[in-house]
Amino acid sequence: MNPSTQLRPYPTRRSLLWTAATAALSAPLLTACVTAGAKDEGEAAAGGEKTAGNPMGVRAGAPLEVVVFKGGYGDDYAIAAEREYTRRYPQAKVDHKGLQKVGEAMQPRFVAGNPPDVVDNTGAGRLDIATLVGAGQLTDLAGLLDAPALDQPGVKVRDTLLPGVVDDGTFGGTTVALNFTYTAWGLWFSRSFFAGRGWTFPKTWAEMLTLCAEIKKAGLAPWTYQGKYPEYLNDPLLSLAAKAGGLELIKAVDNLQPNAWRQEPLVQAAGAIAELAGRGYLMAGSEALSHTEAQAAWCRRKAALIPCGSWLESEQKGVTPAGFDMVMGAVPSLTGDDKLALQAASSESFVVPAKAKNPAGGQEYLRILFSKASATAFAKANSTLPAVAGATDGLELSSGLGSVRDAVAAAGAGTFSYRFRTWYAPLAKAVDDATGELANRRISPADWSTRIQKAADAVARDTAVTKYTR
Repeated sequence: MNPSTQLRPYPTRRSLLWTAATAALSAPLLTACVTAGAKDEGEAAAGGEKTAGNPMGVRAGAPLEVVVFKGGYGDDYAIAAEREYTRRYPQAKVDHKGLQKVGEAMQPRFVAGNPPDVVDNTGAGRLDIATLVGAGQLTDLAGLLDAPALDQPGVKVRDTLLPGVVDDGTFGGTTVALNFTYTAWGLWFSRSFFAGRGWTFPKTWAEMLTLCAEIKKAGLAPWTYQGKYPEYLNDPLLSLAAKAGGLELIKAVDNLQPNAWRQEPLVQAAGAIAELAGRGYLMAGSEALSHTEAQAAWCRRKAALIPCGSWLESEQKGVTPAGFDMVMGAVPSLTGDDKLALQAASSESFVVPAKAKNPAGGQEYLRILFSKASATAFAKANSTLPAVAGATDGLELSSGLGSVRDAVAAAGAGTFSYRFRTWYAPLAKAVDDATGELANRRISPADWSTRIQKAADAVARDTAVTKYTR
């Protein structure tokens, strides 16, 4: 993320920052988009002949408009895919827009029925994808997923993607988004600093508390976090709960089941975070820090550990000291009997609007973007794991990206992710707010659980909210 923007990175880069701005975008969009019809539907559906070389049926001279979130990854990778598109379709004019406030710019266009052909719906204030789905505003990408991969003969696009990528973009059985990056969430530390102090990254929460005591005794804060955005602290909390409670716990939360947030592993995980605060293991003043400020403090070794997703190394390129050797470790085990291993999911969400003028071109652009060559170039430039399997094979990886790749490989089928944040923006914000209060000792773990359950029940009762299950 460009530090000057002060935006919450990607999902958020997953589906991360669900702010009041997002909620404000959602409500008017739903009603307006349902009735929007400024463009002739036949025009949107028109395409060219489908052939082996043109599996999406792109009209050779049709213009293509691409809108990309220009955050921490920049937009050079997207422009490179546009160059390849132009090489393949030289008669087509490509209109590229790199934006930081995608939702603010795109809402009026979706309402007017005149959206671009491809949108990278990412960043703070992005459009609520569940609302877009409910309004029928996104193209079914099944044809793209079943098309041949650009540079892997005999392989479908869907079979080139890492586990969970297709599911992450699927709503009600229809895949409407493809996420370009693969994010893992954990706790970051300086490998060189830990080695110099003789510290070992903990495997259990009991070991974490012991380590924190040693770090505090050495005169620095054990943890800091991005206090203005408490969802960062939700990652270890929810990971602790999922590792102990397993997939059934996650399903209960995502499916809005009664008392899901009162499950014992969730209350215990909230207690673990509260204990960090109670023992003085969170750096003083963290509550007031933005993500860039907290991460800069961590890079200056004012704190030993920080929770973050795997975009951190790329985001800290300009401020990380030489020899810092940052790496990510999986959140330790709460109970010592883990059912799951690592929170990981795809992010950087690309969609093709249903009312795009050139939907075939939009899907062909994504076929190019999600090629192995494109993903490998992205990994080299951004120290970030792409969603395309094998994209980092043979590369000499940085310390951070190498640790993420190793963590994902070690987790195997034990990766997990929650979906409530993507499906229900108001609930996501309620969780974030409650965790912020918990970390600052203004509510207890039991209050945290009760407060969030009340918000989940309100969403479950709201007949205007489309419900999803897993």
